[in-house]
Amino acid sequence: MSDVRIVGVARTIALQGLAGRRVDVEVDVASGLPSVRVVGMPDAAIREAQHRTQSAIETSGFEFPATRVLVNLTPASLPKAGSHLDLPMAIAVLRATGVVPAGREAALFGELGLDGRLQPLRGVLPLVRAAALDGADEVLVPHANADEASLVEGVHVRAVASLREAAIVLGADVESVPVEPATLRVPVAEPRSVPDLVDVIGNLHAVEALQVAAAGAHHMLMLGPPGAGKTMLASRLPGLLPQLDVDQALDVASMRSLSGIACQHLDRTPPFEAPHHSATAGSLVGGGGALIRPGAISRASHGVLFLDECPEFSRVVLDGLREPLESGVIEIHRAAATAAFPAAFQLVLAANPCPCGHHGTGRCRCAPTQRRRYLGRLSGPLLDRVDLQVTVDRVRPVEAASRADEPRITTAVARERVAAARERAAHRLRDTPWRAMGHVDGPWLRRRHPLPPDVAAPLDEALARGAISMRGYDRTLRVACTVADLDDAPVRREHVGRALFYRQGIPA
Repeated sequence: MSDVRIVGVARTIALQGLAGRRVDVEVDVASGLPSVRVVGMPDAAIREAQHRTQSAIETSGFEFPATRVLVNLTPASLPKAGSHLDLPMAIAVLRATGVVPAGREAALFGELGLDGRLQPLRGVLPLVRAAALDGADEVLVPHANADEASLVEGVHVRAVASLREAAIVLGADVESVPVEPATLRVPVAEPRSVPDLVDVIGNLHAVEALQVAAAGAHHMLMLGPPGAGKTMLASRLPGLLPQLDVDQALDVASMRSLSGIACQHLDRTPPFEAPHHSATAGSLVGGGGALIRPGAISRASHGVLFLDECPEFSRVVLDGLREPLESGVIEIHRAAATAAFPAAFQLVLAANPCPCGHHGTGRCRCAPTQRRRYLGRLSGPLLDRVDLQVTVDRVRPVEAASRADEPRITTAVARERVAAARERAAHRLRDTPWRAMGHVDGPWLRRRHPLPPDVAAPLDEALARGAISMRGYDRTLRVACTVADLDDAPVRREHVGRALFYRQGIPA
């Protein structure tokens, strides 16, 4: 063996939430007893990669070094997780043995099968996005992930089916051997259609409140008996929201990719997540070990998180929403790693008036203490962050028949009205980081856009008698501005009264 040892190097990415950092895989082949050691804070999947890598190299027609092999993942202080490091480790070994020439910079991602084929990966989209931000001009991904990786602009995506093909692309002087590419074994995200608002019969005040929620990005609670239409209303909210821009759509697709759903196109429709009431805190906020996965609140980012039968959710789960509602970000801390995900979602809660759901119909047998305990599961701090609290009544047969032929607002018409209100809010909020009234800082709004004393009087009175907190004061003021924007008018006393009614049914 020559006195000068070659250190093979390959480039990849380690994810921390949606963010990624460059990792250089260094391989040193030295004399000594045959062994493979991986250092640099690898997780279990990476430590097991040495066996997959050795088998894949040999079945691909190359020779694995029969000496001591040291694999270093740098920076050594950064935790690494995921099977996508298989391919860069194998290429680094082939560069250390002189099979693949050094010099060609490309970010490599791929899990190796024992036969040398590249298996589909979870989370390819955020990996490629991070590589592009790191300055990579070219990435190599498994053939099955090519469509998803191509959603990122500004980087050349090379889809390869096997380790041998990847080595040839990177300059190895060996003969090509065609292989059948591995196929996706995960669900593929399909374009989602949003149901139309015209299907909603009655509950005009709830339909109006839904437009207020969409125009100002306000959180909403609907209280009503089963079958009143709460889920029907909530499912139509994404159709009223503005279409996602490219970065937002990529965030949504990245969350789905990390959750094991392949994304082959960029969907501009805001997401709609509706977890079951048995969901755990981890499934809602996200979690895991060294490789932290996003939860439902992150998958709902830039869209709607709908919690039906919300009093049935664990109190811990509901209170876990409070910080993300304020910050728009969720940080998950584990002993091995820390990850941050976007959580800029719009919360829609739905609840029955009592455990049996029949309160007010004459059929309820729930004691007053049962009703109070049931709705008391929604803590005051959580409800203080919900701007709109609306009662949804069950439509009676006579009302349904009389209103069947009445003209009802469609999603297209309501979306135009919401878009116009958002434009007025954007004009008010120019030169600020906010684009919707639901996100505005209360002190800034009171200082820059004070209301005349006679207009603000209902708010001041409600605050004085303890009906609302100071946070509630600011949030009600934001709703009043949104209601005025929908009416294309300056904020008047009637708008403040409607905002107070939406908040707690307080008469102005």
